[in-house]
Amino acid sequence: MEEAEEIELHVERIAALDLGKSALEACVRIPHPSRAGRRLQEVRPYQTSTAQLRSMIEWLHEHGVTRVVMEATSSYWKGVYYLLEAEGFEVWLVNPRDVKNLPGRAKTDKLDCVWLCKVAERGMCRPSLVHPAEIRQLRDLTRYRRALVQDQARERQRVEKLLEDAQIKISSVLSDIFGVSGRAMMQALIGGERDAHVMADLAERRARHKLTELERALEGFFTPHHARLLRMMLDNIDRMNAQIAALDVAIEEAVAPFVHQVAQLCEVTGIDTTTASELIGEIGVDMSRFPTPAHLTSWAKFCPKTHESAGKKKAKGRGKGNPWLGGILGRVVFGFSRT
Repeated sequence: MEEAEEIELHVERIAALDLGKSALEACVRIPHPSRAGRRLQEVRPYQTSTAQLRSMIEWLHEHGVTRVVMEATSSYWKGVYYLLEAEGFEVWLVNPRDVKNLPGRAKTDKLDCVWLCKVAERGMCRPSLVHPAEIRQLRDLTRYRRALVQDQARERQRVEKLLEDAQIKISSVLSDIFGVSGRAMMQALIGGERDAHVMADLAERRARHKLTELERALEGFFTPHHARLLRMMLDNIDRMNAQIAALDVAIEEAVAPFVHQVAQLCEVTGIDTTTASELIGEIGVDMSRFPTPAHLTSWAKFCPKTHESAGKKKAKGRGKGNPWLGGILGRVVFGFSRT
């Protein structure tokens, strides 16, 4: 029988957290001061308020903890992670799938954080990618902008549906009812105008070639009820336009340190500065995290999973990746296909 080497400890002073919305369990494991090869551990409960987290941080400093490991639990991990990061700890966020406890064992928050601590101190888990603060802030801006654009699109659809309900068919004549001509006609409807000839005469530029069609399209039964709703919808669209414009300025400021990377991305057909900013917000600029292009593709879950058993490879599809990144690249491909 050969001598087997004991699993080496990768981190001597380590802590693990089991997070909930309002409370957490913290486990610390450190070397025994007098018995070589033995470990001391302690588990303490804390609330997730800032004051309680600072108390936990003092306790971690007292024991000389260098690395803190936690599972990616909903969005509860973010505040704790950022606070520990600011205090100088090496913080690891791990995928719960990679650190499951053994089947059949009791499951409690206390036992979970002890197990996570044991797994992490032996290097049996790997950290997930968490971007630095400047990339996270850029991502918050780009994601909120994208959400507003989607909300605005839904509001525009509501406007068109409302006009159809009132038998106003200008969307069948004008390519964009939210252009200068369309907005002027909708404002006239809100103001009480019902003469189709007068409203059609508000058309500008090329729309004036369709005056007859516009008169027919504007003959409906637009009521004060429709006017009230249309005013609210247009106000919402204008408000979101202003917010999107403000976000564009904020994004331009946030992406300024990465102007070189933006220029590189814009060399790709289908990518403009807005899309480039979104891509940087999702992927970051530190490509050392991805040794090869294949690693990046795998991280984004754009390649099929490997599943081989008994020498046979089986199709398993691909995993669930970042939906925001998938949406961005989907728009790029769609734009590229139309060039």
